[in-house]
Amino acid sequence: MSDDNQKKLIHWADFTADRIIRQRGDKEEYTVASGITPSGVVHFGNFREVITVDFVARALRDRGKKVRFIFSWDDYDTFRKVPLNLPKQEELKEYLFRPIVDTPDPFEEAESYAAHHEQNFEAQLDKVGVEVQPIYQAKKYRAGDYKEQIRKALEMKKDIAGILNEYRSTPYGDEYYPISVYCEKYLTDETEIIDWDGKNKITYKHKVHDYTGEIDLETTDKVKLPWRVDWPMRWVYEGVDFEPGGKDHSSQGGSYTTAKDIVKLYGGEAPVYLQYDFVSIKGAGGKMSSSKGNLITVNDVLKVYEPEMVRWIFASYKSNVDFAVSFDLDVLKTYEDFDRQERLAFGVEQGNEKKVNMAKRVYELSSIGEIPKEMPFQPSFRHLCNVLQINDGNIEKAKSYYASEIKNERDERRFNERSTCALHWLENYAPEEFKFKINTNPTDSQCEEKQLEFLNKFSTFLDSEWDSIQTDKELHEKMYEIIHAVEVQPNDVFPVMYDRLISKEKGPKLAGFIRTIGKERVLKLFK
Repeated sequence: MSDDNQKKLIHWADFTADRIIRQRGDKEEYTVASGITPSGVVHFGNFREVITVDFVARALRDRGKKVRFIFSWDDYDTFRKVPLNLPKQEELKEYLFRPIVDTPDPFEEAESYAAHHEQNFEAQLDKVGVEVQPIYQAKKYRAGDYKEQIRKALEMKKDIAGILNEYRSTPYGDEYYPISVYCEKYLTDETEIIDWDGKNKITYKHKVHDYTGEIDLETTDKVKLPWRVDWPMRWVYEGVDFEPGGKDHSSQGGSYTTAKDIVKLYGGEAPVYLQYDFVSIKGAGGKMSSSKGNLITVNDVLKVYEPEMVRWIFASYKSNVDFAVSFDLDVLKTYEDFDRQERLAFGVEQGNEKKVNMAKRVYELSSIGEIPKEMPFQPSFRHLCNVLQINDGNIEKAKSYYASEIKNERDERRFNERSTCALHWLENYAPEEFKFKINTNPTDSQCEEKQLEFLNKFSTFLDSEWDSIQTDKELHEKMYEIIHAVEVQPNDVFPVMYDRLISKEKGPKLAGFIRTIGKERVLKLFK
């Protein structure tokens, strides 16, 4: 990997980093940002924003810049809906419309519902090499860090309402206040603001209960800015230089449209922006939703793909292109595509200059830790599935098949990760025709005279010449030589061999399959 390659504008992350430097000025340190509301399990769709920021952060660092990657947990948001995939549904319903951070963890593992989802996702980010500086917004609000920003929003309420009204079918009137209040008595945000005295006193009433309360802006921790005001406020507060947004935020009249005007009221400017599109799981269907519970997490994807491959899948697509991650038979193609790009990156496979440079850059952005100095070991995922099934799913036994190819600790890690992924895929997603189990005893299948003659001659050849067979091609050609000598058709004998081996009519390519199974087991089943 040449260092000068890193400075070229090759990947969309490099172009974005270059745009940030040009638009925000040449600074020593840049702040890039992302964030999620922990309203439920953080799903794989949410991950696209985080990995998008991570790629841009890496591209900035490759240009010699310091980068502060802040990640906001919006855990002071309201708990509005109990996701269907969580336990203790009735108990959780008691906390609706309270802060997410004050909702108990139904799994009884963390200090709160929010903390449970935050800790899980942070651990998943660590597995794919994403390092963030987490900011927990409930702590910020309750510490009074945004007190002056809230006061300023109240002072600018007419201006904020004017910006929002440009995109509202029912415009806000004088009743609008750019804050929400958690009731001191009933703890929920089912409140409306009645009055603000222009200084500190805010009067509100609860919309469900007959209760009116007063709070002091100087001392309260119950006031929060709504998302459309909160987001631009934090751009200024944190000095954010770059933050992407999904299609929902990016549409005309969406939160980014209004935020880039509201941020000016706070004396700032919108950060460099990049729209990213949605990602789905092939076969899962539809947009993932924490509240609906139809979720695939980063951990779920890591059960099918190696960590570097998860990064590589995202790095291989432009940010504004939607795509699906395959869990079906296309998993084989995804592994083959990754291996091909890795070979291009290391110069083991030839390609045109543009393809090779892109392969190198995508590989750099996909790496976790130091990039290997030599081409890593690549066990074909398709063949590995066969080797593992031949060895009854025993990874250590399967490893002996590749003993001469595993050269170092990195190769060992890849073999173990890829084998674990292959076994999980076989058990949970592989089509039935792809799965098999080697028979332990000969089957009682009925054979015609010519089929038996072929089996006997082929077995005699295997018994005497096994060690002289150097390649799958040699064995394949010998099979056909015996087929012609016995005067049978391939379709007459192939199903018989598969039946003897795995009790199926077809399976992996026979020559390589037989050589991988081994002489003793094959002869026991063929004779």
